[in-house]
Amino acid sequence: MKPTLLILAAGMASRYGSMKQIDGFGPNEETIIDYSIYDAIKAGFGKVVFIIKEDFVDNFKAIFERKLNGKIETDYVFQNFDLKQYGIDIEIERTKPWGTGHAILAARHAIKEPFCVINADDFYGLDSFEKMVKFLTEEVTGSNYSMIGYEIAKTLSDFGSVSRGVCKVSHDGYLEEIIERTKVLRDGEAVVYEEDAKQYPLDLDTRVSMNFWGFTPEVFKLSEELFKEFALSHQDDPKSEFFIPIIVETLLNSEKADFKVVPTDSKWFGVTYKEDKPIVQASIDELIKEGIYPENLWG
Repeated sequence: MKPTLLILAAGMASRYGSMKQIDGFGPNEETIIDYSIYDAIKAGFGKVVFIIKEDFVDNFKAIFERKLNGKIETDYVFQNFDLKQYGIDIEIERTKPWGTGHAILAARHAIKEPFCVINADDFYGLDSFEKMVKFLTEEVTGSNYSMIGYEIAKTLSDFGSVSRGVCKVSHDGYLEEIIERTKVLRDGEAVVYEEDAKQYPLDLDTRVSMNFWGFTPEVFKLSEELFKEFALSHQDDPKSEFFIPIIVETLLNSEKADFKVVPTDSKWFGVTYKEDKPIVQASIDELIKEGIYPENLWG
């Protein structure tokens, strides 16, 4: 059975100012999602599931159904604020989604096979998808999961600092810890992070998480239990979010699962602000010139 690609596309995109998930970046208005799905099909994924807000479904179907018909199976699941489905009977007022860990739960009835999770607004590169398919078809179990580890120097912006989940990796290639560094930047040819007004160096090949995870459906049960606890304990904090790393950290600390850090030399790029758009467009244009992608992605 081919693995499934689960795309997190329900975010509010408040800093970007519009629905960046379906903004055009390629020469024919291709979205970043288009390039991810193109690579996923080439790598051997059998289905793509979009996690979106229900209000977006018509926009998504109008953009992707015609392109993907006959190429890969598609499905749509909705991230919403209904807590009764998790056995939570109290009302919790929120305007912001509950986070990426909660988003995964939206797909619990749609996925029965090994799957990976990615962000809609991140460009990951074919190598990452090929390595994830290999892991999901040959190595994954309910206690052996994975993440794609990017070289930190290939995930930075030329326009300021970024926040990165810096990975501590064991000698045999397994995740031991993710440390969130909120201010990572270039310093000449070096990479540093700032903390308490001081700078500390990071090796250029330090591995970081860019939210590219490999799981089996067994993760849903644990995630549902954790989310229920999280929601009840954060009911008075409308900005709190249940992130995937909370699930990962719980699995690691409880020794219920290991995470293999699968290294890639792909260059990551993505969009957070409107100012990022021309940089992403230029990066895609360069990949087309190199022959990695056709100019008209879907022919």
